[in-house]
Amino acid sequence: MSFLEFQGIGKAFPGVRALSDVSFGVDAGSVHGLLGENGAGKSTMMKILGGEYVPNEGRLVIDGQPRAFRSAADAIEAGVAIIHQELQYVPELSVMENLLLGRLPTRLGLVDRRRALDWTRQRLNALGVDLDPRAKLKQLSIGQRQMVEICKAVLRDAKILALDEPTSSLSHRETDVLFRLVRDLKAQGKAMIYISHRLDEIFELCDAATIFRDGRKVADFPTLEGITRDTLVQRMVGREISDIFGYRPRVQGDVRLAVRDVTGHAVAEPIGFDVRAGEIVGFFGLVGAGRSETMRLIYGADSRSGGTVAIDGKTLRSSDIRSAIRGGLMYCPEDRKEDGIIGVRSVAENINISARRNHLRAGMFVNETNEARTADIFIERLRIRTPNRRQEIRLLSGGNQQKAVLSRWLAEKDLRVLIIDEPTRGIDVGAKNEIYNVLYELAERGVAIVMVSSELPEVLGVSDRVIVMCGGRITGEFTREQASEEAVLARALPEGAARADANTTRTVSP
Repeated sequence: MSFLEFQGIGKAFPGVRALSDVSFGVDAGSVHGLLGENGAGKSTMMKILGGEYVPNEGRLVIDGQPRAFRSAADAIEAGVAIIHQELQYVPELSVMENLLLGRLPTRLGLVDRRRALDWTRQRLNALGVDLDPRAKLKQLSIGQRQMVEICKAVLRDAKILALDEPTSSLSHRETDVLFRLVRDLKAQGKAMIYISHRLDEIFELCDAATIFRDGRKVADFPTLEGITRDTLVQRMVGREISDIFGYRPRVQGDVRLAVRDVTGHAVAEPIGFDVRAGEIVGFFGLVGAGRSETMRLIYGADSRSGGTVAIDGKTLRSSDIRSAIRGGLMYCPEDRKEDGIIGVRSVAENINISARRNHLRAGMFVNETNEARTADIFIERLRIRTPNRRQEIRLLSGGNQQKAVLSRWLAEKDLRVLIIDEPTRGIDVGAKNEIYNVLYELAERGVAIVMVSSELPEVLGVSDRVIVMCGGRITGEFTREQASEEAVLARALPEGAARADANTTRTVSP
């Protein structure tokens, strides 16, 4: 018997069956990969392990003993630590306070902050994590917040750790730190579950794997020796995907988005570039390169200190989101949970919210019939897995939330420019393919698309042109034919960008 056993687990919610008779085991001193499309049931299973959900059928067995968790506190007490894809932290508290939440040391009835700071610094240094213990979580990047969550789980000295898409926002260096931690924990005899859509990570870290599809276990691999990537993908999605990117060339029109000498927060020198109608321009850079900050300046979410942004020759008002939207510029942010969705509203409302002005009757009343029809069209078209259009969007998986956000732009008739930041973060192979097809469809409509991504294969596979950033400035630009992993990555690294400047290599024009 394995150290951790899931035996006949079943879980149902109103209108949907999330898990059906799922059984598998995880050995001590091993890393067990858990794979499947978004909505396959992986996160539901982790919430059962973490005590957030109680199964309708089946049981958990840990070290030979049946366990029934009624709360997250029960699971933590039993030595279980879960790192969820949607991070769970207190943004107003510091790194130290988040790591020691509920366990802050006291002296004479008061929090002993000096002792807490010393402990936190020592533990972070031992883990090789470079974070300021006093920094508030809201001031950190998503990748840094994710490292805090990972450290929190490791420092609990749990016997069982489950990591759900842990590298989705991490830099290369942070990913290396995580991999070292996983291997150290494995050597210590921990039982670990590793959920990732990045199959390279599965092959590098995992000893065994289980695949879910539509709430059921469809495959068990006691070892990954001799197993191919194509085999895993086919079992995950139930079909072959020979070319996940499916690039579709198209005719490009005149310049639609013109960015000239834009400056502001996190930008080291003025930023300028063009995007043509029907063109997809990929922005690549390592964490901290300034890509997301630049996009927020262009959209008007952050104040610009200089420069102009024009759509079809018409200059937008500086730092004015309403002006951007009226001009046909839409922005899909990196952090879906915080900035992309309205979690407590329905799937239908999230799909229709940007185009709602087109659904008004007498200019005042929402045409609910029209909105319901629109929502149903896109739920079917993008295969959004939801019991119905009235479901709160926060209850959907990350990939299905992203599809709903993309539906919002497809429903927007006035869309001319789309800036989309990390379009497939934490999303499965099949859903990625569908999202890329949406981007191609928008481009074929004449929409100018700026796609920010930290996944280099994605940037190279989808983009017509690639722009590279490093240290808050543009350090390289490539046509699709010129772009290669080596050339693009060289411009994304500080030393490569410096050499490019020394050689006065110029970028290519659109």
